[in-house]
Amino acid sequence: MTQQDRQRIAAGLADGLSYAEIARRLDRPTSTISREVGRNGGPGGYRPQHAHRATTQRARRGTPAPSRPAGTADGTAGTEIIELAVRTGLPRMTARVHVDLLLAEDGRRTAAELTRRLKVSPASVSVAVNYLVQHGFVRRERDPQRRRDVYVVDDQAWYHSIVISTQHTLESARAALAAAEASGSDTPVGQRLARAGVFLERVSLDMRESADRWRSLLA
Repeated sequence: MTQQDRQRIAAGLADGLSYAEIARRLDRPTSTISREVGRNGGPGGYRPQHAHRATTQRARRGTPAPSRPAGTADGTAGTEIIELAVRTGLPRMTARVHVDLLLAEDGRRTAAELTRRLKVSPASVSVAVNYLVQHGFVRRERDPQRRRDVYVVDDQAWYHSIVISTQHTLESARAALAAAEASGSDTPVGQRLARAGVFLERVSLDMRESADRWRSLLA
């Protein structure tokens, strides 16, 4: 990786881009960007000149990159979960915030705590938690005494995230069925959309019914 590549990575991090987006712009694998940033200070401490020098020195010495500390979302306990979440399409920063909340003993953190622990900007945390709240993975509570938001993940979050996800799928299914009717049930397009709509509708309703049936396991 060239020094110019590293400068572009730093610019992307400053703009709040995900690792996947930075990788796309550099035409490199996302894992390459993740390793580069992780071994050179993390998203909040990445400096392209320092990273370039450190990589050159490591190559000369043959010394492996320092490991991340345990007990944070990027420690051993959370790294594999983060990678799995990223593979499913979750933005890396969002995955890091989610896993850090999951690893919190009481499942609660403030934005300031997340910013400090993950060494990222408040804006990055804000984008991540907004995504998590919108998709039901996390809920937002207000601390009236200190006038700040607290982000909470508990067992019921899994139920709520499934409900929201299935609702979105159900809306897509009904949109497909409406488009099928508009296209005509006797046309190839209409038939294709109708089949997709029925499939998505049945799957989403089955998932919602299953979530309701097994919700007691989370109590």
